[in-house]
Amino acid sequence: MRATVIHAPHDIRVEEVPDPAIRQPTDAVVRVLRACICGSDLWAYRGESARQPGQRIGHEFLGVVEETGAGVGGFAVGDLVVAPFVWSDGTCAYCADGLTTSCHEGGFWGSVGSDGGQGEAVRVPYADGTLVKLPAAAASDDRLLTALLALSDVLGTGHHAALGAGVTKGSTVAVVGDGAVGLCGVLAARRLGAERIIALGRHTARTDIARRFGATDVVAERGEAALAAVRELTRGEGAHSVIEAVGTEQSMRTALDIVRDGGAIGYVGVPHGSASGVDLGVMFDRNIALRGGVAPVRTYIPELLPDVLDGTIDPSPVFDLSIGLDEVPAGYRAMDGRTALKVLITP
Repeated sequence: MRATVIHAPHDIRVEEVPDPAIRQPTDAVVRVLRACICGSDLWAYRGESARQPGQRIGHEFLGVVEETGAGVGGFAVGDLVVAPFVWSDGTCAYCADGLTTSCHEGGFWGSVGSDGGQGEAVRVPYADGTLVKLPAAAASDDRLLTALLALSDVLGTGHHAALGAGVTKGSTVAVVGDGAVGLCGVLAARRLGAERIIALGRHTARTDIARRFGATDVVAERGEAALAAVRELTRGEGAHSVIEAVGTEQSMRTALDIVRDGGAIGYVGVPHGSASGVDLGVMFDRNIALRGGVAPVRTYIPELLPDVLDGTIDPSPVFDLSIGLDEVPAGYRAMDGRTALKVLITP
């Protein structure tokens, strides 16, 4: 089959690789219908996170079950399924607690020795604990299929950030980051009942989506000017909840600057940079809570799925460029150059 591999920074290729096969009774093989490129994939692309030459890449996909191991009881050949970006056994203490990303048997797609999502098919370990079945009819609805793909990562990650930030009905929320995760954070905050949602971003195409998703205000300024703008919108107090969806030292400092005393920051931006930007003394003095991390999206999919199916939430606009598998290297260039927000792949 064909799959995306990374050989070196800025060297992404689509190559012939061995077909996935059942190795354990709990495995399934899924033929990929939709995949995408994540902002976090760009850290490997830029050489900021290490990869072995020839390693697979991509961690978001949905597709059709092609084969199941003898130990798989929840799925049959032909089922339409979505995969969270981490596989998990569904039976350990962490999985029982909903923290599927800490499963001792779990792993990330594209890690050494595993298939990546940006290919024609994927071997799925622990299929019963990992995959979530989707309505078969969704396979013929292109927009819905695209919206459902967001369940594999960005929608659940935005939801995780909103929960970490303590978003409640009637609250004021600020979102730092105008990428796909930040935009899904806006969507999640609206879903949880936030009354005011302030999106920080300078790119009109992205802030237009933020408004479509429920942002009531947009702050295009940066630095001290952004702080002043948020304070002006919040009577000088700051936001009850701040979603941090970037992961840099500066973005975390901005989050701390704009959160209200007694408020909370939900952080889901993959950390990269020389320091965290967190001053524990400031947090202590102002009673600020900090919660977040790798989103256990497998736990959130059953909750979010009905709202995607009935159109209550529609994350599909975050995918602004659609390509075939052979065009994946160009898709990485587009996202790296910020000419695309999030690239949809149709193998």
